[in-house]
Amino acid sequence: MLITPGPLLAKINSPDDVKKLDQAQLVQLCDELRHFIIDNVSVYGGHFGASLGVVELTAALHYVFNTPNDQLVWDVGHQAYGHKILTGRKNVFHTNRFYGGISGFPKRSESIYDAFGVGHSSTSVSAALGMAVASQCLNQEDKHHIAVIGDGALTGGIAFEGLNHAGVSNANLLIILNDNCMSIDPNVGALKDYLTDITTSKTYNKLKDEVWNLLGKLSSFGKNAQEIVSKIENGIKSTLLSQSNFFESLNLRYFGPVDGHDVNHLVSILNDLKSIKGPKILHCVTVKGKGYAPAESGNATTWHAPGTFDKITGEIHKKVYDKPQAPKYQDVFGHTLVELAKQNDKIVGITPAMPSGSSMNIMMKEMPDRAFDVGIAEQHAVTFSAGLATQGIIPFCNIYSSFMQRAYDQVVHDVCIQNLPVNFCLDRAGFAGADGPTHHGAYDIAYFRCVPNIIVSAPMNEQELRNLMYTASLPRAKTAFSIRYPRGQGVMPNWRTPFEEIEIGTGRVIREGEEVAILTIGHIGNYAVEVCERLEKKGISIGHYDMRFVKPLDEKLLHKIFSSYTKIITVEDGCIQGGFGSAVLEFMADHHYQAEVKRLGIPDRIVEHGEQSELHHECGFDAGHIEKAVHAMLELANKPA
Repeated sequence: MLITPGPLLAKINSPDDVKKLDQAQLVQLCDELRHFIIDNVSVYGGHFGASLGVVELTAALHYVFNTPNDQLVWDVGHQAYGHKILTGRKNVFHTNRFYGGISGFPKRSESIYDAFGVGHSSTSVSAALGMAVASQCLNQEDKHHIAVIGDGALTGGIAFEGLNHAGVSNANLLIILNDNCMSIDPNVGALKDYLTDITTSKTYNKLKDEVWNLLGKLSSFGKNAQEIVSKIENGIKSTLLSQSNFFESLNLRYFGPVDGHDVNHLVSILNDLKSIKGPKILHCVTVKGKGYAPAESGNATTWHAPGTFDKITGEIHKKVYDKPQAPKYQDVFGHTLVELAKQNDKIVGITPAMPSGSSMNIMMKEMPDRAFDVGIAEQHAVTFSAGLATQGIIPFCNIYSSFMQRAYDQVVHDVCIQNLPVNFCLDRAGFAGADGPTHHGAYDIAYFRCVPNIIVSAPMNEQELRNLMYTASLPRAKTAFSIRYPRGQGVMPNWRTPFEEIEIGTGRVIREGEEVAILTIGHIGNYAVEVCERLEKKGISIGHYDMRFVKPLDEKLLHKIFSSYTKIITVEDGCIQGGFGSAVLEFMADHHYQAEVKRLGIPDRIVEHGEQSELHHECGFDAGHIEKAVHAMLELANKPA
């Protein structure tokens, strides 16, 4: 069903329509925008709390600035739903995150109002600064550049790098800090404590009032406004610095903290800041989930992306199954890590700001002194793990596959070159689903298998995940160990099996067959099980081999396969270029085998968002396409199904 917007929002099809409103109407617009988001997400799902928290800020930004000429960059994108609705996507907002629909994140190819595509956090300052410097180069001095970054995203290293550079520039850059004390999970670290100190400091709030009282009079000062602001700033800077203002120390003019839910005050503030050139930061205090009581007062982590729910009662809809369901791989990881840690007091867990998403929160609850959330800092997570490993600790560093891309240099330089036994558990490997291309874990097989001193593996089910984690916890040659697994459910309702050590570099024979062999890596191998069972009923015998390791490959098993089969299909939920199938082809070439090899996997293009099954089908490696490939190899393509 389509959600009907309120009467004011119904007339808004672009920011130009927002600007036509009387400022007094902005409160009503924000109320209608907030309810439109609640109505849509309750029915169709999606991210929730973050966008509710910036409704007033979103309306004020589009009211004051001339987007898309003025460049508005949202960090991460969880907070950009209101932005999408006000910039011409209201009537298709119900398709948000669905296959073939609009993206859940800002996306340059989707709208001219999406100045920069985002998905991973902490990029907004650097991107907006680049745009601001470009405007200087092009003599576009009146163009504004705004980066909206959350306090959670501000913990990312690249955000600090951007702030550091911005402070020595004279670029026309406004950084808006959306401070709600949350990332997906509660924020951690010294920066969180610092921002809390600012928002509760009487001195800061007194100075805030003085600054805004001055800025409210700017219009009467005309051309001398800049000079007057400079004088008053110099007068109070010593007081600001006595409060150890981090942003001022980087030469960023700091304004705030201000109420991020007072839209009229925000409009006034933003209009004043337009008159102040150079890099500056506005600190807005907001509430994640603002305007929806269960999200405000309940579990903010749950309401980050709750799925569908009853908007009246706040009850989150849960699927009801008529038989036991397999657990999510992430939960198997979380419980297994605790089991292993109870057996070995040297085991610790590390995650960069995803304790709930990765299920590291299970260990954090049971063993808080042995599980570390380091904030949105993937590079630090890896090198921190390397430091732990030098002292004999056994680190399990859990990072989503696509987020690991940010720490690739640290894996190479700090872990593998030094040959340290760090265990990497890569959640969300393969297609991440509705989060789309910024979150798909398409490349880790390819980018890890080319690096020395690392084991690259993937379990086909929950038991294999447990056994690989157990194997990784045992003493071994000082080699890194990567274990990748997908988002979502496995295949074994009864998954709590005793641990068994797996010989590193060995695969499994799932079934012997004739003529065609299917070689798989990871969970995607369950499609091949389905295909083999279906073909066996038709009298077609197909071999299936779960290789388990991409590096080192089970060469003994591969010699047997290439000696027995001349037709081979490889299946992976990773990129075709340089992935598992490429490793098999390299083996074939190195050992001078002759065979017809068909590789199935993620093609060499950006794959958009959708359900995992939809994307597997689109990319040609679901059960139907595997069976089709078998028939083609057997020249049975025209045989009735």
